[in-house]
Amino acid sequence: DFEADYPAMVEPAYILFEGNGSGEFAFGCCTGHIWEASNTEATSIDFSWDGSDEMTEVAGDGSAELQSDGSLHGEICYRYGDEYPFIARKWTSSTAC
Repeated sequence: DFEADYPAMVEPAYILFEGNGSGEFAFGCCTGHIWEASNTEATSIDFSWDGSDEMTEVAGDGSAELQSDGSLHGEICYRYGDEYPFIARKWTSSTAC
C-alpha cells in the first residue's frame, strides 16, 4: 500500500487516453507511455505501456472501465510484478485571466 500522498509525489497523478490508441500516465515516481490501447467494449479499454520508475525502465499492461458516474476504475500492472488499482475522475481545470 502507498502513503496517501504517494500518487502525487512528483506531479498530480493522471491517466490520459488519446483517440489514436496512445496516451500517458503518471503516479508517484512512475511515468508511462500508453501504446496499443484498444476498446474491449464501448465502456472499457485494455492497454500496454512502457516508461520509467525512479529512473528504471519498466513496462506492463493495464485496463480501465468507465463507470456510470463518469469515473474510470482500472489497474496498471508492471510486467512480472506489482498491480496497482486506480480510480480516475475527469480533471476540470479553470483558467484565470
